[in-house]
Amino acid sequence: MPLITRRALAAPALATLAAGGSARAQGAFPSRPITMIIPFAPGGPTDIVGRLLAESMSREIGQPVVVENTTGAGGTLGAQRVATARPDGHTVLLHHIGMGVIPTMYRRLAYDPVGGFEPLGLVTEVPMTLVGRKDLPAANLADLVALMRSSGDRFNLADAGIGSSSALCGALLANAIGAKPTVIPFRGTGPAMQEILGGRVDLLCDQTTQTTEYIRGGAVKVFATPSRARIATLPEIPTTAEAGLPGFEVTVWHGLYAPRGTPAPVLARLTASLQAALRDPRVVQRFTEIGTAPVPQEDATPEAHRRFWMADIAKWKPIIEATNGYAD
Repeated sequence: MPLITRRALAAPALATLAAGGSARAQGAFPSRPITMIIPFAPGGPTDIVGRLLAESMSREIGQPVVVENTTGAGGTLGAQRVATARPDGHTVLLHHIGMGVIPTMYRRLAYDPVGGFEPLGLVTEVPMTLVGRKDLPAANLADLVALMRSSGDRFNLADAGIGSSSALCGALLANAIGAKPTVIPFRGTGPAMQEILGGRVDLLCDQTTQTTEYIRGGAVKVFATPSRARIATLPEIPTTAEAGLPGFEVTVWHGLYAPRGTPAPVLARLTASLQAALRDPRVVQRFTEIGTAPVPQEDATPEAHRRFWMADIAKWKPIIEATNGYAD
């Protein structure tokens, strides 16, 4: 009888030890700081979003989330770094609308631009604004269109390079109005904005996360927002449709990714941290101040993110193919 009792007691004890070991194994993540790769320059709009997100996630997840800017090749260098990183959750990618165009625009990449990632959740959808140097001789969008058409390549248009949201917006604008400006690429819209402020570049199509401060301060001239509706925090800016250019709409979505093969419990922990950050009152307030808002919680999920991402790839593919807009 004592032997049976000891065996009966031993089984629960072993189960408890196993459960404890499993809990410790799952609780090991994160075991060190998490690196958030942002594939664009410091100070740009995606960088601003990423740093706000990283700060809040750091508090929630219990380890520092350290931002690293890996720039170049339209965001593909940073994306490649994450796609080829060890899939343990300690390296993540914050990217924007470029994830919807890269699979078509770049035909020869050293990584899989779709299969190399696990989507964790959408973050925000940011309106764009058309801003010019303060002394640009155009009072409104109609004047700007006329100036661009008449100036030809004497008019210059700044962007953050092939595949960037600013480049996509600028190219669509030039195509829509039949203009042929000189495009000046920079390593991010942060540097491009400095050239606008210095009066050395004519026009930039950029996200409100960067332009709001300069618009409110009167440091740039703003012409319109290519959005379906006016921006709540900048209600005085007309939409492009209101200003006489219907059908020209561009907004920039952002999402968070981990390398493919990252364990499901780790993915779930990262998504939970993302969702907590998007509920953080400090993040909500700061997003509002820079002209955007966190996505609803139901969109900050891997499933919603993947659906949105695949739909965006399908939307941009025929446009890129029809215009021969390949980057390689």
